[in-house]
Amino acid sequence: RFSGTFVGNAESTSPPPAATSPPSVAAATLPAVPTIPVVPTIGGVPNTVAEGVLNPNEVKPPASGTRKARVLYDYEAADSTELALLADEMITVYSLPGMDPDWLIGERGNQKGKVPVTYLELLS
Repeated sequence: RFSGTFVGNAESTSPPPAATSPPSVAAATLPAVPTIPVVPTIGGVPNTVAEGVLNPNEVKPPASGTRKARVLYDYEAADSTELALLADEMITVYSLPGMDPDWLIGERGNQKGKVPVTYLELLS
């Protein structure tokens, strides 16, 4: 029978042999280095993209680099950051720095959201 947390052999009451324990002196002499979380900031792109949370309404299309794409299959958006797609429709797509390469930002009229690249045929 296993519990949710594995502690070791519960029947053993003796401490582990000293030869298998790491020396505590070496750990005590190492200098403590504080860790500072680093969140990359990309000029002109909101921090929400760098943190992995994308609100498509906050991003603006790049001055260049937009492309037309034909949707190959229907796609139902999983949440409000994604754009639902219908097969054979044409949308404008672009990528943002730091974005997952399997996704693009898609625009149809005033609607905007992430779309999976595998559902698209990129044109010109």
